[in-house]
Amino acid sequence: MTTEQTPDAALAGQPAAHWTGVAYEALIAYTRARQAEKGYTQPQFWLLRNLSANDISPDGAGMTLTELREAMASYIRPEDDLAAESKVLVERGWLTRDAEDRLLLTEKGEHARVGLARNAPAIRAALHQGISDADYVTTVKVLRQLIRNANGTPA
Repeated sequence: MTTEQTPDAALAGQPAAHWTGVAYEALIAYTRARQAEKGYTQPQFWLLRNLSANDISPDGAGMTLTELREAMASYIRPEDDLAAESKVLVERGWLTRDAEDRLLLTEKGEHARVGLARNAPAIRAALHQGISDADYVTTVKVLRQLIRNANGTPA
């Protein structure tokens, strides 16, 4: 489906599920490519965030891979291999394992998390180029209403 020359009336009849799926895949691919250029993966960043008491983790007490998979269930992709990703982070010294096989964020890992987070504004800026904040807010509101109309729960 192309929109370059499609009249608004025709666009209004196109399926939202198609466009949200295409958008999701394109946004994930773009984000992951930018992160790969910087030497890390999106799942690695998520691991750091979920283990940081300064970010998502409430206490920084560490988590097992099973607990991390459960914590990330709403956004992890089927192809994401947290065992392999965490192994890389352990090798970098960003994570360690305790006697109960919980992953823990190291000081070096926290420093890395903070540094990697600095990439997000540039990725967001590139993705939002040509889109006003007002248009973005309208889009999010429309998507939330579509979710409610489908008996879903907007996050």
